[in-house]
Amino acid sequence: MLTVAEENYIKAIYKLAERNEIVTTKDIADRVNTKPSSVSDMLKKLADKKYINYEKYQHISLTKLGEKIALKTIRKHRLWEVFLVEKLGFGWDEIHPIAEELEHINSDELVDRLDNFLGNPEYDPHGDPIPTAAGKINAMKVKKLSEAGSGETVVMTGVADHSAGFLKHLSKLNISLSTKLKIKEVNEFDRSMMISISGEKPHFISYEVAKNLLVTTA
Repeated sequence: MLTVAEENYIKAIYKLAERNEIVTTKDIADRVNTKPSSVSDMLKKLADKKYINYEKYQHISLTKLGEKIALKTIRKHRLWEVFLVEKLGFGWDEIHPIAEELEHINSDELVDRLDNFLGNPEYDPHGDPIPTAAGKINAMKVKKLSEAGSGETVVMTGVADHSAGFLKHLSKLNISLSTKLKIKEVNEFDRSMMISISGEKPHFISYEVAKNLLVTTA
C-alpha cells in the first residue's frame, strides 16, 4: 500500500508532466514544498517500486502503474470536491485542502458509490475533468482567456489557478463556471482586458486574471 507522501509525489509528477515535457527534481520540490534532497530520496523509493522512471540528473516520468495511481488519486480528489460543494454547501474556494485529505482514503467501493451517488459527474467544481474508474478523461478543448481577441464571446469552463485567493476574486467579479464573457477591448500595453460579464456593464480585468481563466468559444 502506498503512503500518503508517495501518492502526493506521484500526483505531483502527473500534474507537472501535464504542463511541461520535462519534469525535474526542483519542479517536484517546489510542488510538494520540500527540499530537493528529500525529493531525491523519495524518487529512488518510487523507482524501486516501479511507479516512476528515474535516473539521477535525468527527467522524471511515471510508469503505466504510476499513471494509474495518479489518475485514481485525482479521481477521488475531484469527486470529493463535487460532494463538498453540491451536498455540503462548501464554496469552491474552500474545498481543495479538505479534498487533499479525503483523496487518500483507500476504498474503491466507497469511491464507486460516491461516484454513483453524485450522478457520475464528468467535471469538478473548478471545471477539471474527473477520470473514470477505468482512468479515462473527457477533457474539453480550452484556451486561456488571455489568448482570446477583442470581439470574441467565450464561456468560462475552468481555472488554471486553484488558490483560494484567486477563486474568491472571481466570485467577487461574479465569474463562475458557465459564465459568458464578451471581450470588448484588449489593452496593448499591459494586455489587460475590458470584458462584459453575463451581459453586465463592462469593466477591466488584469492579464494575471485573464491568463488563469480557461474558456471555450460560446
